[in-house]
Amino acid sequence: MLKKIIITLVTLTVLGFGLVTGAKSWVKSLLPDKAHFVALKATKVSDLPYVTKNVPDYRGKILAVVTSVDKMGEDKATGYEHTELARAYWVFVANGFDVDIASPKGGKPPVVIDGEDMGAYDFAFLNDEAIQQKVANSIALVDIDPNEYEAVYFVGGKGTMFDFPDNLDIQHIAKTLYQNNKVVSAVCHGPAALVNVELDNGEMLLANKQVSGFTNDEELFLIPDAKKIFPFLLEDKLVAQGAKFQAGTKYLEKVSQDGKLITGQNPWSVWTLAEKVIAEIGYQPKVRERTPEEYAVELLMTYNTNGFDAAKHELRAQPHQYQRILILMHGMLAAMQFELGKAIDLLSLANQLKQLS
Repeated sequence: MLKKIIITLVTLTVLGFGLVTGAKSWVKSLLPDKAHFVALKATKVSDLPYVTKNVPDYRGKILAVVTSVDKMGEDKATGYEHTELARAYWVFVANGFDVDIASPKGGKPPVVIDGEDMGAYDFAFLNDEAIQQKVANSIALVDIDPNEYEAVYFVGGKGTMFDFPDNLDIQHIAKTLYQNNKVVSAVCHGPAALVNVELDNGEMLLANKQVSGFTNDEELFLIPDAKKIFPFLLEDKLVAQGAKFQAGTKYLEKVSQDGKLITGQNPWSVWTLAEKVIAEIGYQPKVRERTPEEYAVELLMTYNTNGFDAAKHELRAQPHQYQRILILMHGMLAAMQFELGKAIDLLSLANQLKQLS
């Protein structure tokens, strides 16, 4: 994330913002200080009442599936997205479920960790030795009996685009659960697991279903040559398989549910998706204090829908701790797309957050 914001600073300079004395330093000052990240990195499970208190009795098992692919193209590292596994894991565990972690090859799967994008729950996941042992010894998909699970959750990460679509074990797991009236879920690039799932009646699982996933706009903005690197663009493939693709705002929460099929657009959709999985299994999700990231997402959605004044009012009216860095990231996105008014508005909101904090 910090690398992206540095790119923003360069972009702003090119656009002329840098001509204003001190503009660059001012934008940098909007970043949280080092102590903020040091404190987050030290988070342990014992610091999370949501996970440790008032946990229901055992309700069954949920299967989380991650990619085994560590490279895309010739030299670009990839893997599963850490935040997409960690956040859903905590929701499932806090609501009384055990979580098994599996991958196509089994063993230790490759992971993508962006430290500046992470919050307390993400670091607590990393800091728990038992969980990390479970991840490092992921179950090979060939050894999975889908009848043992109440739901499957396909974790995102760009590696999924290579080893999920044609994996027969994935197809068997998704089809078995879906046809047995159990929940099939996926987030970001995770829906790549579903593109070749054919039901016993000959229909594709995705046919005529409302589905979300990483959009073409999101993909091509980050990776302009994505069409050359990936076997397909996920949005295009989902639509080709008959899905009714539901796209939300770029890099903000969007979750679609069509019966037992629950899908999310990107990492910012994980919390809501995981809680919808719990509800669809048949339980009221446990009450949870929203994270600073979620409050920031809500603020950005208010801005996109109702404008700057509404966002400013929301910011001042709610004494919550927003994740300032996410506001800055969206300011960066606006600047890089030459939406200068939006960029200025979001930088102003970030500045107000700094003052209020």
